[in-house]
Amino acid sequence: MLDNQPRGTIVIEDIEMGMSRYLHKVITDEDIEKFAEVSTDHNPVHLDDDYAQDTIFQGRIAHGMLTAGLISAVIGEQLPGHGTVYMSQSLKFLAPVRPGDLVRAEVTVTDIEHSKRRVKLDCACTIDGKKVLVGEAMVLAPSGKFD
Repeated sequence: MLDNQPRGTIVIEDIEMGMSRYLHKVITDEDIEKFAEVSTDHNPVHLDDDYAQDTIFQGRIAHGMLTAGLISAVIGEQLPGHGTVYMSQSLKFLAPVRPGDLVRAEVTVTDIEHSKRRVKLDCACTIDGKKVLVGEAMVLAPSGKFD
């Protein structure tokens, strides 16, 4: 996984409007198989080449929530990072992600409510600059005053 910042925490007192973090990850067959096992979602569109060939996707695709999990990784590891608590997440899936795709997951701060430690984040996953997932997250950011 390649990202633009080291893992850790950015406390609410240091978060700024427009701040952004991202990671890149190639989605592998193993990722899809492990996600199916953990989630118990064994839909053949994800796991069976022959079945998936006859779908509108004309081939296997990754689970949408596997892709969304990359957003969670950026939030939980980089911005705000360790100690962050999810409050909500909206998602819209725009295009399939396939085994071998290099996905860029990025979050950007769009609103900060310092008194409640709430941070609103624009979320997007792209492949070669094309958006495949968009959404918005609201998180409770850690504070240097309590840690």
